[in-house]
Amino acid sequence: MVWIGADDRSMPIFEGMFPIPNGVSYNSYVIRDEKIIIMDTCDVSVAPQYWENLMAALDGRSPDYFFVGHMEPDHGAQIKRIVDTYPDVVVVASPRAIEMMNDFYGLVPKNTMPISEGDTLSLGKHTLTFVQAMMVHWPEVMFAYDSYDGTLYCEDAFGSFGASDGQLFADRETFDRKYLDDARRYYTNIVGKYGKHVQKVLSKAGGIKISRFCPLHGQVWDKDLDYILDKYQHWSTYEPEVKGVVVAYASMYGNTEAAANLLAQKLNEKGVKDVSVINLMMTHASYLVADAFKYSNLVLAAPTYNNGLQPMMRTAIEDMASMAVQKRKFSL
Repeated sequence: MVWIGADDRSMPIFEGMFPIPNGVSYNSYVIRDEKIIIMDTCDVSVAPQYWENLMAALDGRSPDYFFVGHMEPDHGAQIKRIVDTYPDVVVVASPRAIEMMNDFYGLVPKNTMPISEGDTLSLGKHTLTFVQAMMVHWPEVMFAYDSYDGTLYCEDAFGSFGASDGQLFADRETFDRKYLDDARRYYTNIVGKYGKHVQKVLSKAGGIKISRFCPLHGQVWDKDLDYILDKYQHWSTYEPEVKGVVVAYASMYGNTEAAANLLAQKLNEKGVKDVSVINLMMTHASYLVADAFKYSNLVLAAPTYNNGLQPMMRTAIEDMASMAVQKRKFSL
């Protein structure tokens, strides 16, 4: 397997909504064997680097297959160019993804291999088995499992915000320190709504011998797989990681802020050491959604505004509800 991805540190927001101060990585891969397959593409923002890496990985050969596991534009932006550049390539994708190529790009590839759960593709030593991952987090998503080396090409699952900064492979110590908050915020705001679907995929993963996760964002996991699986088990079942309190407030003239700070102080005095205080007037709601998945208790404080709830708080509550936050104790 050859990684042909790229980091993007110039885009300030992801999906037009989520701040990404640490950037984001776009991963794609090439498997070189008797047959060559390209595994997904990348966002238009990193297209030049992607194509440079792709040409180096192909080393003068033409790809035999092109796997499209996910049609979201940040991974599918190069689909049409690849098919135009290599018109004889066989596009391997779910029937829904093939339909979406026409819907998105007016593209009808000459050669297609529609795939379903359990279908296989032999490249030589490497054999791919395809795994349906519907609504993780789009309806057309398919994973690919390589039985030769135990790699699961898992699309947006096990991904993260944050550029890789040259560290392609994850390790628990560095991930805990540098990437965990970004990974949690990525999961909870992008995939969080679909916990039941993630549980189905985790159940499937438990039935095969996996040695490596290759996601489309973030780092590749080739060790400490139990660590990231445990995080996904918590997140997808909406069980808190930490027994603690997040205090989120929206304050117009400082009074609600003073109350929130006093509450945090009193909680600390009572022995609650894990307390996070979020000013929603200054902090994007995605950070609260992430903390809502992390902590067991939430306190929300805001004044009225135009005879209703303060708008920043209302938006934050709507975002938490849309991501199915549950199994928490709320105080208002």
